[in-house]
Amino acid sequence: MSVQTSRSDSLAESDVFHILGNDRRRAIVQLLAQESSQVDVSDVATEIAATESDTSSVPNNLYKSVYVSLQQTHLPQLEEDRVIEYDSEAKTIEPGSNFESVLTYINGHEDDRPSILQFHFAICLLGLIVIALAGLDLPVLSTLDPVLSSVLVLLVVAASSIYRLLS
Repeated sequence: MSVQTSRSDSLAESDVFHILGNDRRRAIVQLLAQESSQVDVSDVATEIAATESDTSSVPNNLYKSVYVSLQQTHLPQLEEDRVIEYDSEAKTIEPGSNFESVLTYINGHEDDRPSILQFHFAICLLGLIVIALAGLDLPVLSTLDPVLSSVLVLLVVAASSIYRLLS
């Protein structure tokens, strides 16, 4: 049974937690995120079985068990919730319309936080260097106004912050 109440609704946070409450469904999303296109269900089953058996040679009975549970339970649920698109005849899966929102919960909400902080730090450091060099009366940089440089640095950081907050 789907956790979604309507096919047109996006997934609520509680629905995403329900979907990702199972190790195999989480593994499906993670494996699909690593690939650039569609993935064979047999490859997904092999990867999950290898992880569960903690060996490189997967016991056949474990592979079959994983494959059947994917076919009967996990893939249909993920498809119904539009996390994946499942071709039951070709036995392939690819990302669905809700894939990215579910993947966000696996990767973490603050996935871009370090990069944005690094960007802000770099802009501030560059601004400080320009202001400091302008005070040394170097030929080209002495013509820069330190107040204008400070304002420009703050505007870049503010614009970047607003963009991140609104996206």
